[in-house]
Amino acid sequence: MKTRTETEYIQQLISEGEHIQQDFKFAISDARKIARSISAFANTQGGRLLIGVKDNGKIAGVRSEEEIYMIEAAARMYCRPQVELENYIYKVEGKNVLEVRIAENPCKPICALDEQNKAWAYVRIKDENILANPVHLNIWKQNRQKESVVIAYTEREQHLLNILKQHGALTLNQCSRLSQINRKQTSELLADFIRFGLVEQDFKEHTFYFKLTENE
Repeated sequence: MKTRTETEYIQQLISEGEHIQQDFKFAISDARKIARSISAFANTQGGRLLIGVKDNGKIAGVRSEEEIYMIEAAARMYCRPQVELENYIYKVEGKNVLEVRIAENPCKPICALDEQNKAWAYVRIKDENILANPVHLNIWKQNRQKESVVIAYTEREQHLLNILKQHGALTLNQCSRLSQINRKQTSELLADFIRFGLVEQDFKEHTFYFKLTENE
């Protein structure tokens, strides 16, 4: 059986382009920004960063060991809780390419600290890192609870479902305003509905929308 060379392995990854589980980084200059990528991968399906690769797939190479240090700093100093990474260095076209593997975390959210040390959670959508919304946070909170969650179909729950059926895709604020249920309770209800497959999220034009699933 033929074993792939390091060059073939990296070129195969590059040929896939950037997607939900892969991101290219030409260079590392800000550990906090990398923490956002780590947060997004850990909160979604896991993935990898290829350091030393330009957005167009051209190999530039890792410029110094300082970049490797900044990756570790991002995971340990600027992620809450800390994230364990797997780092692999490959020699390609005479240059070093760093592959950083981030596993999906079973206990979400993983947050990234901003310049004011405020924690924010991110999710990975296609090839972008997107700030998680309150519904994501509620889904993760519910998933961490040991007890089973049961939806009681009261008039309030049915009212919100009817609003979605009548209007189609709506933002969280629109759901809250049209149903006249406060925003916090609306986000909790939408999280319940998503967990039970009644509602799904749709991200377009940098906005999250909520709609009934196709079988509803």
